[in-house]
Formats: sequence, structure tokens, C-alpha cells
Amino acid sequence: MADTDLDKRFDIHEIAKAKNAEIDKYSCSIYCCHSTGCKSSGSDTIIDILKTAIVEHGIEDKVRIVATGCMGLCAQGPLIRVEVKGQKDVLYKRIEPLVARLVITEHVVPALKKTEGEVYELPPFLQEHVLSLDLPFFTKQEKVVLKDAGHMDPEDIQEYIARGGYLALEKVLKTMKPADVVNEIKKSGLRGRGGGGFSTGMKWEFAAKVPTIDEKFIICNGDEGDPGAYMDRSILEGDPHSVIEGMMIAAYAIGATQGWFYVRAEYPLAVERLEKAIKACKKNRLLGNNIMGTDFSFNIEVRLGAGAFVCGEETALIRSIEGNRGTPRPRPPYPTDKGLWGKPSCVNNVETLGNVAKIILKGADWFASFGTETSKGTKVFALTGQVEHSGLIEVPMGTSINEIVNEIGGGVPNGKKLKAVQTGGPSGGVIPAEYLDMPVCYEELKKLGSIMGSGGMIVMDDTSDMVNIANFYLDFTVDESCGKCAPCRIGGKQMLLLLEKINKGKATKQDLEDLKRIAVAMQKASLCGLGQTAPNPVLSTLKFFENEYLEKLVDNKTAGEEK
Repeated sequence: MADTDLDKRFDIHEIAKAKNAEIDKYSCSIYCCHSTGCKSSGSDTIIDILKTAIVEHGIEDKVRIVATGCMGLCAQGPLIRVEVKGQKDVLYKRIEPLVARLVITEHVVPALKKTEGEVYELPPFLQEHVLSLDLPFFTKQEKVVLKDAGHMDPEDIQEYIARGGYLALEKVLKTMKPADVVNEIKKSGLRGRGGGGFSTGMKWEFAAKVPTIDEKFIICNGDEGDPGAYMDRSILEGDPHSVIEGMMIAAYAIGATQGWFYVRAEYPLAVERLEKAIKACKKNRLLGNNIMGTDFSFNIEVRLGAGAFVCGEETALIRSIEGNRGTPRPRPPYPTDKGLWGKPSCVNNVETLGNVAKIILKGADWFASFGTETSKGTKVFALTGQVEHSGLIEVPMGTSINEIVNEIGGGVPNGKKLKAVQTGGPSGGVIPAEYLDMPVCYEELKKLGSIMGSGGMIVMDDTSDMVNIANFYLDFTVDESCGKCAPCRIGGKQMLLLLEKINKGKATKQDLEDLKRIAVAMQKASLCGLGQTAPNPVLSTLKFFENEYLEKLVDNKTAGEEK
């Protein structure tokens, strides 16, 4: 089905029917991870080799090669998944050019010759590259936002529609009132996935109730800046239309006519695919005036962030879109009352909007069936650090650290022991191994001095130095502080100097007390979330690993020498 055909028709049901019929003609689909991680490992070359090989064997009418989004096990890339009708799916890891060619000659070609249900055994040299799809990494996940990422071409709007894309938008525009949409999202229990965890439905309700003078805005925060975090980037790379559809539904709910994507410029592939998706929507009349033949009109623009961590804070982000220096401002007024260019604006995170269409189609009760009493749904995490299977995962809220690290992640490698897990990035804290059974949700993390954040989860083994960990994160936030308020600008620098003094073995117990005192002052007096949460890594490591600080103090060293 050519793109030009879509210019002449509008019915997404017809589009889905035609695209599914086109896909069904193929006997084999080969999905090649084409996310940033796998591209950096050479997936462009792998895709070219696969395409050349099927032409050489004359099977291009039977096999389709799909460049897709993140498949999860990032450290094992490049990854390809071979799906032959009647055969068990096979996932290959660390594909090299020669192996890619052998996948076609020694797997796909022989498998296509088998009759329906006849099992094909892979040769030993290919089995060495096979990743079992029965690994807990795959079987213990529950995918909502990531359901289609890695299973379709993110640059093909037809594939998104074929998988049920824009059906939620159609349902909303043709059968629901804006208030109905807000109530459904409230009922689902969806909370902001960017860090704050505020009720998404309530935020929409606040924005919807503001009288519309001329216009309102919906803004997607894609300024993901935590070290070790790549959830939002991967969602935009693997399934950009799901976020666009979520934004459009949000716009209808609050009465917005203009949307803005704010994405950091360091994510060129995510930006490219997002812009292509927006262009495809405009071409197919899913953006613009009178969408789907209704009175709803909406457009989207993309703005690039320059890599300032503070612009993840919504008021700083808004100032950046306006062309000003990205610095936070006091709240209230909140953006829902006075946001972009002084107009009512609703800011939602990438993952938050990625949930919306699924909730509308499957219902609030379905979404609320995942998670805990107060933390509903699933959460996407970037599981990294000293863990066997690092990568992108999605699990129900309330899943224990033990299940995430030791089952899904495969545990700590090289015979080491788990020491701690860090969540929430520079704004979060460390959770020691004795809390392995703790459910990962907003409230439980807060009790231990950490936060959910956008979803970074870094595993540390028993060789990790917790003072160095705190030093690393504080150094990051000091560097990223906008400098507008004194508690953050001065307090952060003074804390960093004290940490460096401790690490050099020149600090005293008084320095340690000063460190705690400044940290508390920063939490209470800083203007925005960056300064308020910057002390968290220090305070949480002090809480659970204070002995590591004490061992480095000059007082203790002197006492040891005297003995």
C-alpha cells in the first residue's frame, strides 16, 4: 500500500485492513533492532546485509526486513528476531556481518522449505548466537508502553494503524466528551512518569477547568537527562505515534489546539523519527483542522533542548521553548494556569502520554489492575550497572527489587554480591541490599529517601564506594544547576567541596555534620526540584552507609594510628 493511497482515503480501519493483508503475504519477518544502542554496534550494516542476502536468494517476496525499535537487551546488540510462519521465533544476539548472512542462508532459506509445523533445527554455529525467549528477562515483564516497540517499523504510520493505532483517538473524538476522557484517566490511577508522580487525570482536570481565552497548550517533556536513563528516548525511537496519539487525546481533554515536543538535541534518532511521525500524521489528516471529520483541530511542533538538565523542570522547560534561558520560576502559578506564553499549559512526560491510548482502548480498570493501591500500571526502567542482563524493561508497579535485579536482570555477575540499587538519578537515592523485597513504587521509595524518577535503575556490587557514588551525582547536579537561587548554587558547591575533602581523607566529624546541615537547608530552601533533591544521593548514602564516610575521616584515621 503506497503512501500516495493514504492521501486519498481517511478511514483508519481500511488502512489497517490493507496493511495487515500486505504483511500477511510474507512467510517470514526479520526484525532488526535499529535503536541508538544497536545502531552504535553496527545494525545499519546488518540490515544492509540481510536485505542483500534475501535478494541474492530470490526470497524478497517471502521475507520482509524491518528496522525496528529497542528490543530490550541492549548490552547484547545488535539484535535480530526471525519470525517464520509455523516455526518458533528466534532471537539472535551480537550479530556480526558474517552471522547475518548465515542467518539467511542457514536458517531462513531452509526454514521456508519446511512444511507447516515441521520443526527446523539450527546449526551449532548459529545456536551460539541465540538468546532464549524463555529468559525471565522476557517472560517476567508486563509490557504496556513498550508493547509494540521492537515489533514494528516505527517510521511507518501504516504499521502503527495496523496494530490498532489511532483507534483510541477515534473513540475519544466520536464517542466521548472531554470530561469523560479526564475522568477515565483519573479512574485509571495514571501518575506522571517523569519523576513527580502527580495524578495525570488531576493535572488534566486543572487545565481543562481554566477558561479558554484564546488557546491552551499541551507539552511533552522529552528532556530526559538522568545519567544511565534512556527510557523516553527508546519510546520515541520505537513507537513515536503512541506518544503523539496520547498527546492528541490529552489536548482534546483539556481544550488545547497546539502541542509541543521538547526533546534534547542529543537524541537525534528520536527527534528524526518523531518528526517523520508528525509529518506522516499531517499528510494523512491526523493533524491539522477537523481531525477525523470532527470539530477537533490540533497541530504539533518540535523544540530541541540544548542539554540543560534543569530544563527537565517544567517551568524551565517552558521558558526554553519561549526562547529564554531555561531557569525555573516559583510556583504558583502552576503551568496549568499560566504556562507557555502565559497561557494555560499541561506538561506530561513521554512515558505518561505513551500510556494514554492503551487506557482509553482497554479501560481504566484494566490499567488499574496492574500495580499497587496507590501506584497503578506499569513502569519502564533502564536497568544498568553491575547486572547480568542490562537493558530496557517494563514491569508492574510494586515489583520487588529482588525480582527486577536477580530474576529479570539475572543477578550481579562475576561472583560479586549486590550492595545497593540506585533509583531516580541525581535526584534519587540508594537502596541497600537488605531491602531486596521492597516493592518499587512511589511511596515505598520515598520512605527510603529515594524517588522513582523517570526510571533509571543502576545496580551496584560490593566493590562500589558509596562516597564516590554520592560525589559523582552531586558533581553532576552542581554542574547542571542554573545558578538562579543561592541555596542550590552555593549549597551544592559547598557540599561538593566537603565530599571531595572526605574522599581525600582530610575531613573531620565537623565537616560531616556541616555536610548534613547544608543538605537539609538545600532541600528546604531551593527554588526547584533540582536543588531540593540534589542532596538525596548524599543523604541516602549517609543513612545506609555512614560507616564508609566515617572510615575516611581524619579523626578516625588518627585514632587508628594512635592505637
